[in-house]
Amino acid sequence: MSKTGVASTPTDSPATATAPAGRDLLRMADFGADLEDVLDAARALKRLNKSGHPTPYLSAKSAVLIFEKASTRTRVSFEVGLAKLGMTATFLSTRDIQMGRGESIEDTALVLSRYADVLVYRAFRNEDVKALAQHATSPVVNALDDLEHPCQVAADLLTILEHKGTLAGLRFLYVGDGNNMCHSYLVGMAMAGMHVTVVTPAGYAPDGAVVKEAEAIARATGGSVAVRHDGFDGAFEGQDVVATDTWISMGDEDEKEQRVKDFAGYTVTAEHMAKTNDGIFLHCLPAYYGYEVEKDVAHGPQSVVFDEAENRLWAQMAILVWLLAPWRIPQLAVQGRE
Repeated sequence: MSKTGVASTPTDSPATATAPAGRDLLRMADFGADLEDVLDAARALKRLNKSGHPTPYLSAKSAVLIFEKASTRTRVSFEVGLAKLGMTATFLSTRDIQMGRGESIEDTALVLSRYADVLVYRAFRNEDVKALAQHATSPVVNALDDLEHPCQVAADLLTILEHKGTLAGLRFLYVGDGNNMCHSYLVGMAMAGMHVTVVTPAGYAPDGAVVKEAEAIARATGGSVAVRHDGFDGAFEGQDVVATDTWISMGDEDEKEQRVKDFAGYTVTAEHMAKTNDGIFLHCLPAYYGYEVEKDVAHGPQSVVFDEAENRLWAQMAILVWLLAPWRIPQLAVQGRE
């Protein structure tokens, strides 16, 4: 089996259609020129399901979900989305799998690819995600690692598109830790032609290579990228979208006391949101109220965090179709734009 998933059948695809060999979603940049179509396909899948039209476009296909980190939204949204597409899901936590307890990532990838059409991996280390993709013969989806979180940012772009009607030219502000969310925001928003500002404490800047990548993308799309370590309060002026994330990511618990000190003054408040251009507020959740954001912001009139959480489902369904039945994406994208 090559990285095309299970061979297509006359009932689910044109006889000559195949998925591109070697396609994975490990980083936002992997969407390439297909990002807009994937987002519009997600809109179509959402509309179809909410209007009572089933979407079993990947019937009889299967996925294995490997989760090193616990999750609410990621697991539920993938498992429900897989069911809506007609797929089966097998969930493996670190208690259920031999990888990391003597069996190599290479052998795990080769074995699981014999069972499943796609592998969804939520990992601590980007190096492990890349290793799984290197050896797997089925496509691999990065469901979060320490470098990026592309599924979440695809959902965030879908949410912005729904609420703002467009992406290109919008002003996007991220404040907080220069972490995996920050990295995917930098690249993803630059791909969409947005003007991205990131404000972090000096010791928590995003990876310089990711910043350079985003800057190069922005030059091609008409967007822009700015990373700062001061001017937090003034950064909200005129912004169309504001996002933040937890100061203490999973795996950083030992640093909590120091991080709380270092991020003092980085809490998003209603007063900050009032300075925006009728801006919407994003947070991938879970949120820690009183730290990165006040609850009256996350539950307030400018917040779209629960639309954002729901859109994990629809964005990931579109990603799975894009990986396993890409010939369906152009038609779904047309439907999504109607």
